[in-house]
Amino acid sequence: MTNDTPAPVSDHTRPSRSRLTGIALMCAALACFSCLDATAKYLGGHMDTLQVVWARYTSAFVVALFMFNPISHPGMMRTRKPLLQIMRSALLLGSTILNFFAIRYLQLDQALSIMFATPLLVAALAGPMLGEWVGWRRWIAILAGFSGVLLVTRPGVGGIHPAALLSIGSTVCYGLYAVSTRILSRHDSTETTLFYSNLVGAAGMLPVLSFVWSTPDSLFVVFLMVVIGAFGSLGHYFLIAGHRLAPASVLAPFIYTQLVWTAALGYLVFGEVPNRWTLAGAAVVICSGLYLLYRERVVGPRST
Repeated sequence: MTNDTPAPVSDHTRPSRSRLTGIALMCAALACFSCLDATAKYLGGHMDTLQVVWARYTSAFVVALFMFNPISHPGMMRTRKPLLQIMRSALLLGSTILNFFAIRYLQLDQALSIMFATPLLVAALAGPMLGEWVGWRRWIAILAGFSGVLLVTRPGVGGIHPAALLSIGSTVCYGLYAVSTRILSRHDSTETTLFYSNLVGAAGMLPVLSFVWSTPDSLFVVFLMVVIGAFGSLGHYFLIAGHRLAPASVLAPFIYTQLVWTAALGYLVFGEVPNRWTLAGAAVVICSGLYLLYRERVVGPRST
């Protein structure tokens, strides 16, 4: 899941063909993110999780340099908010570390169902951090969404691995990251923000790499260490391109198609089958998120 999106365009300024192309790009982005998580889970069986995190950011940094060439984009490395860029990137790195540790033990669909609570958390944080207060109807949707997370995790009934707590921590980090991304979008370009995300992640993992490094046991594993970052960079590229062609309000519901990609990869690669609690919890979270989107389109970020 990601929130590196440019400002939305008007619902009435794009022809239907552009919207369909935007939707296709959005779905392609989500497929890339699902492949990223599946690759991380696979690599986690061949090396330390922190080495996987390093590979994800280092390869993404190299790929992003080719996609957003600093020679053709000379202002890409300039930021008006350097401390906020570092803080935001550190939150994304923390979210990635917690998520990669979580999916070593959780099914991919379980971890993603918990992460789907991110829009609910962002809506809750938008008031105190951005001044975008929501009304009681949306607060009910937020609480209902978090009850869906409880259905997935089932605390106290021994239903799911304790690693679900890592996934919840990852969601909190990602929610704070999403809010900081919205603040930074007022000051820096998308290219600049993506550059610092990958740079801080790659540089931040270097000090620990010598303690966890293990030589890859096959060329296929080396290939996946490169591909995992490419999935991230391509996913962000498709996401940005999609939002240039279609309004955010049109694309937002398709975020939940990521569960289809993730469940398919979990089944095909790892033999994972979603259980009824995960499906029920995911349905509650998705319905809550869609209702928040509906209320946003009806009344905006004030009271409801």
